[in-house]
Amino acid sequence: MPESTLQTQPQPQSPEQAAAELNRLINGYQSTQLIYVAAVLGLADHLAQGPQTSETLATLVEANPTALYRLLRALAALGVLHEHEQPPQTFSLTPMGDCLRSNAQPSIRPWATFVAQPHRWQTWGHLLQSVKTGENAFQAVLGMDSWTYRQQNPEQGAIFNAAMTVNAQRINAAIVSAYDFSRYHRICDIGGGQGALLAAILAASTQTQGTLFDLPHVVNSAGPVLDAAGVAGRCQTMGGSMFDSVPPACNLYLLKFILHDWNDHDCLRILQACRRSMPENATLLVIEYLIGPPNQGLATKLSDLNMLLGPGGQERTQAEFATLFQNAGFLLKQVLPTSAPVNLLVLEPALTCP
Repeated sequence: MPESTLQTQPQPQSPEQAAAELNRLINGYQSTQLIYVAAVLGLADHLAQGPQTSETLATLVEANPTALYRLLRALAALGVLHEHEQPPQTFSLTPMGDCLRSNAQPSIRPWATFVAQPHRWQTWGHLLQSVKTGENAFQAVLGMDSWTYRQQNPEQGAIFNAAMTVNAQRINAAIVSAYDFSRYHRICDIGGGQGALLAAILAASTQTQGTLFDLPHVVNSAGPVLDAAGVAGRCQTMGGSMFDSVPPACNLYLLKFILHDWNDHDCLRILQACRRSMPENATLLVIEYLIGPPNQGLATKLSDLNMLLGPGGQERTQAEFATLFQNAGFLLKQVLPTSAPVNLLVLEPALTCP
């Protein structure tokens, strides 16, 4: 999903205002780090029961009292916390800060913890070189692709999975509301991660069966998500590579935020594997962001750069998707918007497969 919720700002009315706004954007990395440290320390969880002094918080999180107070007052100026005048150096949560609680609905803590990991700073620091050369920053900086990195560093894989699951929860309800999934007997979620979307669909469609398909080490950790949704008895998990084949005999196949991870050549491989495996009367539902018109849609256009730097893929326009689908043997039958900033692209197999 896009890795920023920044929206375009109204154009300032004077050169001084323009310079001030640009300076605010330039210094955005500082706010990212403030929130990251708050998330890692679990400050919101400690403040959930009410205001605390910086001294008490320093003891709870094992931090230097003076340095922590300096962090806390900056977070308060940012609007994440509120600093009370009396008693002095006392802080409480604001509505924004409340979103950093571990059990908040929604909780932004996993995303805040993930987005400032050192490897992400390194890849975004490579943006100039990637723009000049078109190369994938993750591969250039870390010597491997992002999937191999997470597989070799399980702790980073866990941080990534938690962030993706939380982000998914924020839009899955919109996806479920926008499409009638109950008409399908068995739904296969390709590259479905830990199963958050499929769990939401099955919870709403109580007669539907599910197949969660992803790399073995990914689906092996899906049990808690499926159990929590009460759908584990109706959902099988299968490990494999979507570049080779996908499970057969399903009525509906899902590709949610998969194609944007890959270049056109690799997307064709994934789509052609789906085309070979799925029944002729099955439907493929692609869930993606769409690049908007000029001067609009900053979040998706930032996500597009993140795809360049991270996995090496790209966000696409509706026309670019239509061409990709046609080359893989699919027809784009319908584009359905949702209440979230994602679109459902409804595909059917073409009569002839290229």
